[in-house]
Amino acid sequence: MTAGMAGAVFGCQGGGDRPTASAPAGAPAGAMAAKVAQYTTVRLTADLRGLGEQERRMIPLLIAAAAEMDSVFQQQIYPARDSLVHALSDSSMRRYVEINYGPWDRLDEDRPFVPGVGPRPPGAELYPHGLTKDELEQAIARSPAGRALAGQYTVVRRDSAGQLVALPYHEVYAQPFARAAARLREAAALAEDPGLRRYLQLRAKALETDDYQPSDFAWLDMKTNTLDIVIGPIESYIDQLVGRKTAAEAYVLLKDKSWSARLAHYAALLPELQHGLPVPDAYKRERPGTDSDLNAYDALYYAGEANAGSKTIAINLPNDEEVQLRKGTRRLQLKNSMRAKFDRILVPIAGELIAEDQRPRISFDAFFDNVMFHEVAHGLGIKNTIDGKGTVRAALKEQYSAIEEGKADILGLYMVTRLLERKELTGASLEDHYVTFLASIFRSIRFGASDAHGRANAAQLSFFEEHGAFSRDSATGRYRVDFPKMRLAVDSLGGLMLRLQGDGDYAGTKRFLETRGALSPTLQSDLARLGTKGIPVDIVFEQGPAVLGLGR
Repeated sequence: MTAGMAGAVFGCQGGGDRPTASAPAGAPAGAMAAKVAQYTTVRLTADLRGLGEQERRMIPLLIAAAAEMDSVFQQQIYPARDSLVHALSDSSMRRYVEINYGPWDRLDEDRPFVPGVGPRPPGAELYPHGLTKDELEQAIARSPAGRALAGQYTVVRRDSAGQLVALPYHEVYAQPFARAAARLREAAALAEDPGLRRYLQLRAKALETDDYQPSDFAWLDMKTNTLDIVIGPIESYIDQLVGRKTAAEAYVLLKDKSWSARLAHYAALLPELQHGLPVPDAYKRERPGTDSDLNAYDALYYAGEANAGSKTIAINLPNDEEVQLRKGTRRLQLKNSMRAKFDRILVPIAGELIAEDQRPRISFDAFFDNVMFHEVAHGLGIKNTIDGKGTVRAALKEQYSAIEEGKADILGLYMVTRLLERKELTGASLEDHYVTFLASIFRSIRFGASDAHGRANAAQLSFFEEHGAFSRDSATGRYRVDFPKMRLAVDSLGGLMLRLQGDGDYAGTKRFLETRGALSPTLQSDLARLGTKGIPVDIVFEQGPAVLGLGR
């Protein structure tokens, strides 16, 4: 357990909320079963027939390393999950605790669904409970250890005198990180691809030192590998106190080389697309790295933060701004997960909420493109504020994740529009992309306001509605895109978000997300209708070596 977490069966750090084993069952059994039914189960499989014997032997080792991120993430979000699961009598509630990695509903603004559990601490288990943002910022400013307190790879605790101290991740989570590193080195010994071998060795070292930049560079240098693993403390979504601390997660991946070859062309166009952004030059003066990769993968395993609640279908990494500016990023499209969400969720949503005559414009190609260019668009814009005082991430604090996800959505549509005009992108039409995008907003807005993507989508929907980009037929309760107005709204909203980021405007960003993030009663009613039709919100996996036909 993390320092300060030993003790009560249900206790969070510092003796937090402690429901007892004899607590009432909570929500009626039917209500809890309905919550579980928000997730549809998908067997996470892929075609492994093209792999060599060495690669097949590597997969269980990579999965074993990834599984250790479950252990670390559990310590970071709710260490007592297993004890809570064993104590609950309601099987649906137990299952929902497992899906959420704790007693807070990630699809319902992190509200507790287990009796006796209070609100989720904004800093999860990465800070002392009750710590305020002001106290933390003051300690960072005046303490010689301020840089460590603000670091993304440290846990903040109080010492015996009540002062804030920073403990490095590689010490706090030493055992699971050491086990993961050992599995990565075993896999590296089997790797025939030299780039993959080097990356696995450096990533193992990073888990033991908290120095991730060398392995980030090695990951971007790796070009010819078939297998891949994204592993370590990466995203800062769970830090709702100041948005700095990163949570452990992992993905084990199989590259689809034929699909990837089709996508490789677009990364080279980033500088030109950056130049055309609808903002003054100061907000686009940085040159995106051109060594970026755009690849399609089948996911073989999710763990930690990646596996908690709603599942991502695309990845854009590394997050390190210095690495991004020097080398670019890699965009990973998780094709099998994406297809599952399209078939099981987006198509049924469109059948219920999109106007009948626009429904034929829903297409997987448009969905794939929109998700792909969302990830590419993370590389557009500006990483450092125009006043030269630091990074956008640092300036916007806990608001950064939501505004960055929104920016990527809108600039992704901007890119689709420009590439279709230049005939660089073929297949689905612009109208297909716009209608599919609206249906996908309805899909991801159901993730809830505690999810960065959900907050971003709510703000976009409000903006688009105000600008007439879509309308609702009151007789049918279905929505229709106005294509010319949608295009104007995309440029306008993209420019607004880029200026908020470039200015490092924390107050303006917070105001934008708060005022735009509330759903209207009509939309809430329409989204509730999806639940009554049995349309799931997201997917949950059956996964692992046995599912892949590799045994245990």
